[in-house]
Amino acid sequence: MNQFQYVRATKPQAAIEAVAKDANARFIAGGTNLVDLMKRGVMTPQKLVDINRLDFRKIERQNNGLRIGALALNSTVADDKQVRERQPLLALALNAGASPQLRNMATVGGNMLQRTRCAYFYDVTMPCNKRQPGTGCGALEGINRMHAIFGFSDKCIAVHPSDMSVALVALDATVQVSGPKGNRSIPFADFHRLPGDTPEKDTNLEPGELITAVDVPDGPFTKHVHYQKVRERASYAFALLSVAAALDIENGTIKAARLAMGGVAHKPWRLTAAEQVLVGKPATEETFRQAATVAMQGAKSFKHNEYKLRLGPNAIVQALKTAAAA
Repeated sequence: MNQFQYVRATKPQAAIEAVAKDANARFIAGGTNLVDLMKRGVMTPQKLVDINRLDFRKIERQNNGLRIGALALNSTVADDKQVRERQPLLALALNAGASPQLRNMATVGGNMLQRTRCAYFYDVTMPCNKRQPGTGCGALEGINRMHAIFGFSDKCIAVHPSDMSVALVALDATVQVSGPKGNRSIPFADFHRLPGDTPEKDTNLEPGELITAVDVPDGPFTKHVHYQKVRERASYAFALLSVAAALDIENGTIKAARLAMGGVAHKPWRLTAAEQVLVGKPATEETFRQAATVAMQGAKSFKHNEYKLRLGPNAIVQALKTAAAA
């Protein structure tokens, strides 16, 4: 077992300082992903800074929306009355993730920061640019049925595993962070990164920055929503592909739309062009298929994940049909 130091922070600034001054330090809350990675030797932090005593668990109304604390548990957020009434898409996505036991431990901030479940990333005997930059991407010519069809590079074709994040990018959420240089807000669409030449960097957080909350603005998407998750078993499985769909429908016409996909890219994949196709059109299957065609433009498969090119548009249509009928 790798030796590490454990520190329990009681104030945000103390936690930030402890991580900022030590490149081998990491924040820990629920630990549902980090502890697994440590057991496998994928990550070997020399210091863990426990942030569970920080006051970041509230879910409250603020600035025409909901502010969800970074330490709020996934299960608490999914069951919260305000979330279910004002942001039902987020509740659906949260309940689609992991298992009840994990949702009772995992935090909102940790959910956003979880690492890919690519088998080559988890296997320390295999090449992986994300785990060890410069060693190559084993998935490129390996078993890649779970991998990306959008936004990949020749350095990495892994996908982001979060269900919650797919809903949050669709809902135009904003991430609140605090760090050595002060506080800042990051649009959720800009929080995660594409792999490019630096796949080891999952997010645009600076060293020592701590997620404090996520802001989800009010919107008209309180009724016609659906989170479609396609997976190999009914629970406790990561998405082969997922779709977050939200529609504002008036007299059969779509007034506004939000669409995003999971399991297809290194970050939650927002489908803005497809959203534009939907607006002003009737809420019919024909309209949904037009949007799905636009959504899949630019998609490219590898040897083992060609099925995603067919599954993708079908899942989008099904998600939109279910949302429209809600």
